[in-house]
Amino acid sequence: MRIDRIGRFVPHDARDRAEWDRLRDFCARWGLAAFSRDPFIGGHVTGSAFVLSPDGQAVLMTHHAKLDRWLQLGGHCDGIADVRFVALKEAYEESGLTRIALLSEDVFDIDIHEIPARGAEPAHLHYDVRFLMRAEAGEPNATAESKALAWARLDRLQDYTQAESVLRMARRVRAWA
Repeated sequence: MRIDRIGRFVPHDARDRAEWDRLRDFCARWGLAAFSRDPFIGGHVTGSAFVLSPDGQAVLMTHHAKLDRWLQLGGHCDGIADVRFVALKEAYEESGLTRIALLSEDVFDIDIHEIPARGAEPAHLHYDVRFLMRAEAGEPNATAESKALAWARLDRLQDYTQAESVLRMARRVRAWA
C-alpha cells in the first residue's frame, strides 16, 4: 500500500491497516496542507526516526523538553511533503549524530495520536509516520528541544517509557532483525 509523498507501508495487523487508512484519507482530503503545521484542519503529518545504535541493540531516545517524556526523534513537516526526508532531517537536528543510515525506504510504523490544546491552538492529531534508521557516526548531543538524549536498550525500553506506540516499534525491530 502506498501514499503519495509518504511511501509504502506493509501493515502487520488490523490496527496498522486502520491507521494507514486514516492517514490516506487525511492526506487525500487536505493535500499539501496535510504537511503543514495548521492545527485548524484537525491535524498534520509528522515524521519520526527510530534510530538504532550501531550494534542494533538500543534506540536513541530524547527526553522531550516541552512534553517531559521520553520519545523517539522526530517532528513537524513544516510544509515539506517528503516525510522520509523530514524524519531523517529531524534525526540529524535532534541527535548531533553525523551519519545516519535509513534501513528501509518503507514506512516502519504509523501512530495517530492527539496533541492537547495549548494556548490558541486547538487539540489536533499528529499523523506520525515513522522510519527505521541506524546511527553510523557521531556522538549524541542534546539540543534545546531535549532535556537529555539516551541510548535505551531495546530489551529495557520500558525503563524509559510505557507508551505502547514506542514499545511497539521495539517489538517490530526484534521481528525485523
